[in-house]
Amino acid sequence: MAPATAAAAPQSKSAQDSTTLLGKADQGRIRGDSSAKLWVIMVSDFQCPYCRQWHDEVFATVMRDYVATGKVRLAYLNFPLSIHPNAMPAAEAAMCASVQGKFWEMHDAIFRSQDQWAGLPDPNAKFDSLASSVGVEPASYKSCVESKATRPMILADEQRATTAGVRATPTFFIGSEEVEGAVPLPEFRAALDKALAAAH
Repeated sequence: MAPATAAAAPQSKSAQDSTTLLGKADQGRIRGDSSAKLWVIMVSDFQCPYCRQWHDEVFATVMRDYVATGKVRLAYLNFPLSIHPNAMPAAEAAMCASVQGKFWEMHDAIFRSQDQWAGLPDPNAKFDSLASSVGVEPASYKSCVESKATRPMILADEQRATTAGVRATPTFFIGSEEVEGAVPLPEFRAALDKALAAAH
């Protein structure tokens, strides 16, 4: 099995009903046309400075040039590292926003404000504020966070990524290729173009 397949297709078991809370959370973190020839799996940690660097420098261009054009389908896999005490609460906040179809808005807001919450003893008030700013309905979001409803999915993400050999964040599975680290745009674009050529 290729690493990408092992790490990836987020929870795409047919048993994962898209009407359940976890089913909605799972669907919410996938972007792109279902007929795209290439999957890209992003294994990331919201408190990781290298993940934020990649988000700030590369993500928007990949979304515009590859995902929005139907070439690539992108999925986010959580890998909150134990050295980052607020990475798990950040992942839970993002996945609870995902239940309401707001994963990518929350993903951007969390990365943009990383400096504001990374050092907090309890970042949840900050995440509540971010969730509200991206249009999440507060009561069901709060209930999702407080009940740790999405934690089993986050732990399953970690397990899948570990099984696929992930050792650091960010790691990307581009088709069957593994790319580790906050690689700059030209290098990332070259990896995408190579995988797209192989996928046709």
